[in-house]
Amino acid sequence: MEVTKTLTKNDVLKSWFRWYMFAQSNYNYERMQATAFAHSMLPVIEKLYPDKEDAKAAVQRHLSFFNTEPVCGAVIHGITIAMEEEKANGKPITDGAFNGIKTGLMGPLAGIGDTLTQGIITPIMLAICIGITNNQNLAGPIIFLIAQFTIMTTIQLTMWMNGYTYGKKAVEQILEGGTINKVIEGASILGTLVMGGLVGRFIPLQTLISFDVGQVKFNLQTDLLDKLMPGLIPLALTLIVLSMVKKGVSPIKLMGVLIALGAITGILGIF
Repeated sequence: MEVTKTLTKNDVLKSWFRWYMFAQSNYNYERMQATAFAHSMLPVIEKLYPDKEDAKAAVQRHLSFFNTEPVCGAVIHGITIAMEEEKANGKPITDGAFNGIKTGLMGPLAGIGDTLTQGIITPIMLAICIGITNNQNLAGPIIFLIAQFTIMTTIQLTMWMNGYTYGKKAVEQILEGGTINKVIEGASILGTLVMGGLVGRFIPLQTLISFDVGQVKFNLQTDLLDKLMPGLIPLALTLIVLSMVKKGVSPIKLMGVLIALGAITGILGIF
């Protein structure tokens, strides 16, 4: 009687923990994350393939080129584990099918993962926590470390388990359903709001221009600009810089120009 081979949640978590700890431990220019991928599959392979030759073949098929963003890309591992489980129970899944799934998904998920983790979550957390730290509050770096650990671990583990639970359909739902696009759009809006607030807080640019109107001394900053809109000059400067960047002006050149203008206007007593 043939016995169905079934993975337990503990088996899948063991595999995830290896990827969590060693995903970026053995990059190389030939196969990038391939050895880390194969290493993470070992607990699953050992459980599904008691025969030594079958286990050896399973390890070898996961030593092909692999490179993706480790957090969101974890869904690929979940799908691969589900496929290995099916293959161990006799389903005709070829090595090419494994490579096809991995190769086809690692690029798109790397783009999504880099955008979400490195382009949105980490900058937002840094902006918030640097603001706390600048007030000489030790809680800033502590909150950053805890938040980064919690957010990234939660996303990665969720992707991993959903990949295993729903298999290939999980990725199709994520990519085609537009859920991830809504998440990225919402996070981008939040990031823009945070960065906009930081402009007013961390660019204390004010004009020193003042002149006499009759017997009254008129200060351009406090008597006019602050009453029109506090932070008007930092906002205008930010929009000008943003406009220059969109036109293709090098950020290095812009920084040089800003430093020169800062020195000149400071000497002239304008800012």
